Amino acid sequence: MKNENKDLYYLHDLSDYKVASDYPDVRGWKLQDASHREIGEIDGLLVSKSAERVVYLDIEVNEGLIKEGHEAYAKRASDGVHEFLNKEGDDHLIVPIGLVEIDEDAKIVFSNSVDYSRFSTTSRYSKENNITRDYELGVYKNYLPEADEPSSTDLYNSKGFK
Repeated sequence: MKNENKDLYYLHDLSDYKVASDYPDVRGWKLQDASHREIGEIDGLLVSKSAERVVYLDIEVNEGLIKEGHEAYAKRASDGVHEFLNKEGDDHLIVPIGLVEIDEDAKIVFSNSVDYSRFSTTSRYSKENNITRDYELGVYKNYLPEADEPSSTDLYNSKGFK
């Protein structure tokens, strides 16, 4: 069944979209946090057709981050809020493009605003599944808890996407 409301597509699935000539293609590069801890590898670029641009990096997270994320949920519920639990095979996460910077010389993408701990507790997904707007909003609030909740229709003009 075709989803007519779908807005996010992988760049490689859109023949009329490509990486702009003045930007590097970061697929295959590593993503690090501000402390240079590796989060994973950039597996894809997600384009919003309505915004007509790349809005997310799709990250295949490394095993260490997955293990740390499981440890966060091994604690008692009274020790903190547990909003979700990743399932086996959920080894990807999305990062809004405005939360990263690119080091072209080192071929590394890094985020100064999201630390390793926050990445480890971010809800992940399986690449076979479509990304829902609810997932996007949950990830947004995890990365930017102090930000005002964006409207569902204006998400890509919110903080973190510019």
